[in-house]
Amino acid sequence: MLILVFLGLSFASEFFLTSRNLANVGRQISVVGIVSLGQALVIIAGGIDLSVGSIIGLSAVLAALATATTGSPLLGLITALAVGTLVGAVNGLLVTRARINPFITTLGTLSVARGAALLATNGSPVRFDNWVAWLGYGRIAGVPVQFILLVVLFLAVWFFAARTRWGRNIYAVGDNARAARLAGVDVKGTRVAVFVICGALAGLGGLLLGGMLTNANPSLGLGYELDVIAAVILGGVAMSGGRGSIPGVVVGAALMGLLRNAFVLLNVSGYWQTITIGLVVILAVGADSFTRRSADD
Repeated sequence: MLILVFLGLSFASEFFLTSRNLANVGRQISVVGIVSLGQALVIIAGGIDLSVGSIIGLSAVLAALATATTGSPLLGLITALAVGTLVGAVNGLLVTRARINPFITTLGTLSVARGAALLATNGSPVRFDNWVAWLGYGRIAGVPVQFILLVVLFLAVWFFAARTRWGRNIYAVGDNARAARLAGVDVKGTRVAVFVICGALAGLGGLLLGGMLTNANPSLGLGYELDVIAAVILGGVAMSGGRGSIPGVVVGAALMGLLRNAFVLLNVSGYWQTITIGLVVILAVGADSFTRRSADD
């Protein structure tokens, strides 16, 4: 599907293969792709995180405020990652210790984080333009820095998930938590860890998105949870947990980025963009359910 969309856009628009547009596609893929890596681990472990879009917004504005207040861009970077990690830890603890359903937990923190971002800024954007913001808008040899970060993080997460004992534990917990527990796997610790990783990557995504726009708006990341979940499911991760490919997730994120780019190049209304993304989520989950039922039969 990714190849077909790429080839179709190559013929449909003369601007698609220009260096400027391809750089924009790289940026569109990057934030969704980075956050999707964390979301994939959560879903593989048998959970889901709906709060990633709000974590993006909250991390961005608090990082910008920390930088503006102290004059230290490094503190802004630390703040973004710390905020994402903290919200992720709260999600994990509520799911494992309070035993609240992941869907309900993250739906609640989605609202709390978005409200906190609005309170911190009174609903106004905060200027964010410094060397840390360069991670969002900068280029190295014509390649967006955030795309390079996506490649590095993809390799790290792929190695972690496929080549380490902790990564295999994530698959084991998602496939059969009871069997994993009997085999000596720390099920609760594993689930908390994946939420923390997801939160930290969402915090980094907020930093990159704020840097790309050179201002942090409390509405940043609004609706990103749909793009991220769609990318993960399109990439072959099973909503039931225990199954999924990290390279596939990056392919799914690339497909979402190309679709967004196609809407712009072909002058499709933004309203249709929203409808299409929703349909993609439904079709992806439906295809996953059909495949799983066929395998069971």
